[in-house]
Amino acid sequence: MIETDDPELACPIAPAVDLVFSRWTTPILWALHTYGRQRFVQLERRLSSITPKVLTQRLRQLERDGLVTRTYHPEVPPRVEYEITPLGQSLAPLFAGLADWADENLPKVHEARAVFDAR
Repeated sequence: MIETDDPELACPIAPAVDLVFSRWTTPILWALHTYGRQRFVQLERRLSSITPKVLTQRLRQLERDGLVTRTYHPEVPPRVEYEITPLGQSLAPLFAGLADWADENLPKVHEARAVFDAR
């Protein structure tokens, strides 16, 4: 095995984790996967603690990464819709596995934290 200080070479899943598990990526993808195509304001309401600026930035990044598509409808007023792409949908089994892990193991994590904090 090659030793390296480069985390991407030391851990080959690091780039995928950085891509998918940044602060707002997972909730945005979950909302689009669960509820389908949505306008900006619908996403903003579902993710009530995100600011419009951050939501715009994250949606642009997700579009750039190929996980979300943005459709502009030249109407009055203009309408923009966001939808998860097949590439974004391919993450569903990963999220389902994490949800299963969380259901089974988060109580153990909370217990471990309580034990540690009690020391």
